[in-house]
Amino acid sequence: MVAQGDLSELGAILHRKVVFRSPMAHTPYPGAQVVQLILSTVAKVFEDFTYHREMASADGLSVTLEFSASVNGKSLKGVDLIQFDADGKITEFEVMVRPMSGLQALGDEMGQRLAPYLAAYKAAKPAA
Repeated sequence: MVAQGDLSELGAILHRKVVFRSPMAHTPYPGAQVVQLILSTVAKVFEDFTYHREMASADGLSVTLEFSASVNGKSLKGVDLIQFDADGKITEFEVMVRPMSGLQALGDEMGQRLAPYLAAYKAAKPAA
């Protein structure tokens, strides 16, 4: 999907209770709808995106994907830490990015694109 630039089938592999952990936000984002929005948006934000290495656990339920990309002229490297359930659905998706300049460019661009959606999401969340 990433190589072809078409994430239209992403929803089919996200568990309904999937959790996304952002490199910019302390609080995770739960739920397939918000995770699909985040991942679809970041796919548009990244330029020259390339996966370099993939590592998987013996049971195949955990994978780590190393990538590089640029955002608004700032280069970055990162890893996607992905957990799957026994049915092959993504249950957790965590992203780590470096260096700080690349992370800041990514955060700024994602914030501009997603601010209205994430504000509505946070407002709709029940208080803990």
